[in-house]
Amino acid sequence: MASPKKKSTLISHGIAAQNRKARFNYTIIETIEAGLVLKGAEVKSLRHGRATITEAYAGERDGELWLLNAYIPEYQGGVLSRFETKAPRKLLLHKKQMAHLLGAVSRDGVSLVPLDIHFNKRGVAKLTLGLGQGRKKEDKRHAIAERDWQRDKARLMRSKGKDF
Repeated sequence: MASPKKKSTLISHGIAAQNRKARFNYTIIETIEAGLVLKGAEVKSLRHGRATITEAYAGERDGELWLLNAYIPEYQGGVLSRFETKAPRKLLLHKKQMAHLLGAVSRDGVSLVPLDIHFNKRGVAKLTLGLGQGRKKEDKRHAIAERDWQRDKARLMRSKGKDF
């Protein structure tokens, strides 16, 4: 008797890693998509969806933008090439985009926050960067209250709809 085929857990396109706390801790002013310089084993590991970017940030080094402190675990598929899991990874942007982002960081005091790593329709790994302005504690409380109200409102609407 033949065993049933296992479903592949690989991500050919879609989100590979997401920073869910970013939109809570920052007010995202603008988003931009950047390419990533990765090794083959890093891409394979990303396709398994085990990367973490919650503590990651983007910064400038030698006039280029880099993704720092992003965790991409080593690929366990028998590949001999090893890589550092939290190595800085170069971001690929046009010069005008880079100048715009770096100018906003230095002038307006905003941060470059990685929002997610995803694969586009062609299967290329991309990073969504957000220009984020840090929220204060009271702003976070307001966001929590708003989210709770939206959830309660949806519950009320569902319960009212079932009565009719």
